[in-house]
Amino acid sequence: MTLWLRDISLSISAAVGFIALSGIAVLNGLVLLTFIRNLREQGYTLDNAISTGALTRLRPVLMTALTDAIGFVPMALALSIDAEVQWPLATVVIGGILSSTALTLLALPVLYQIAYRKNSSK
Repeated sequence: MTLWLRDISLSISAAVGFIALSGIAVLNGLVLLTFIRNLREQGYTLDNAISTGALTRLRPVLMTALTDAIGFVPMALALSIDAEVQWPLATVVIGGILSSTALTLLALPVLYQIAYRKNSSK
């Protein structure tokens, strides 16, 4: 979406950005799910573990996303001779981090709750 907004075509550089982004997004989700699972093992109820886990991991996930996104801003706004190669990578990472952070903090706890309740009813 951010490539489209900035009118940048998909390129090898953008594909490398997608690879970097997938690592960051998966790590944030994995950390959140592991934390929720650890709370469940400590005896928290499902709803309490999800809400406590999401709120406790909110700041670390946001800080990771913001530092990563802000770190790519100079690359996205560069005007040097070789900057055209950097724009797609930075654009993909910035847009992807913002959207994956929202999905990690909002959608992932809901999906965890749905999946866990479906498994426990069997």
